[in-house]
Amino acid sequence: MSGTWIFGYGSLVSPTSLATTIGREVSTDDVVVAHLDGFGRRWNYGSLHLRGDWNHGGVQVSRGLVVSLGLVVAAEESCNGVIVRVTDDELAALDWRERDYQRTDVTDLIRRDDDRRGDRVMTYVPRQSAVERYEEARNTGRAGIRRSYWELVERAFHDLGGDHGARYLTTPAPDVPVVDMTLSMLA
Repeated sequence: MSGTWIFGYGSLVSPTSLATTIGREVSTDDVVVAHLDGFGRRWNYGSLHLRGDWNHGGVQVSRGLVVSLGLVVAAEESCNGVIVRVTDDELAALDWRERDYQRTDVTDLIRRDDDRRGDRVMTYVPRQSAVERYEEARNTGRAGIRRSYWELVERAFHDLGGDHGARYLTTPAPDVPVVDMTLSMLA
């Protein structure tokens, strides 16, 4: 196993979601609850590849923008999540999944619950183009959060135990609707 850890602050907190990407079950030896200082979690990522169809408030949206969680630099904030040890091949799979995010070294900003130090910790921060895509779709009423994603992330934080579910719920509320949607991929 490599010395690289990934900090997950959204769907990567879910062992099921993570396993789907890296191709193996995630063992408890590979996961540590952690906190990332200097960043805040936001609903600010507009997908490059996913679109959705939904009805909200009597308005039918076709091929609308799918919104997910991202991070913003925020000196006075921190967000909770997990760090997961990954192999080089698993890191490549995560890079593909998160290809419109910038992999960023946050080693010096991580507080681990196990107090271990030394290994490199990376996370995924939305690229500026993803944030701009989100803002444009939000401003035209064509952005939404898939309800199943919303529920997956909330459940994953509650499953961490302690106050992690409550901490996650302090994430600023999204300014786009949470909707049942049918997904499609852009060609």
